[in-house]
Amino acid sequence: MFILTILGKEKEGAYSVIDEDGDKVLYLFEEEDDAVRYAMMLEEDEYPEMHVIEIEDEVMLKTCDLYDYRYTIITPDDIVIPPKY
Repeated sequence: MFILTILGKEKEGAYSVIDEDGDKVLYLFEEEDDAVRYAMMLEEDEYPEMHVIEIEDEVMLKTCDLYDYRYTIITPDDIVIPPKY
């Protein structure tokens, strides 16, 4: 799996979106190409340069569950675009 962070600020956390309930949801991409494409869309919307990081599936899912952090897994069949705030 792959997550996005701001380049140079990787230790400050991963990219997430706010859902309709106001909760942060971490995007976990199954494919690196999808993560790279999403990062490019963010950058086109004036976000800072993003960094795609590969993470171990089980470790990330267990960490999210341990800290009760919401996440969604983006599969190659999903179409996601950055939200407009």
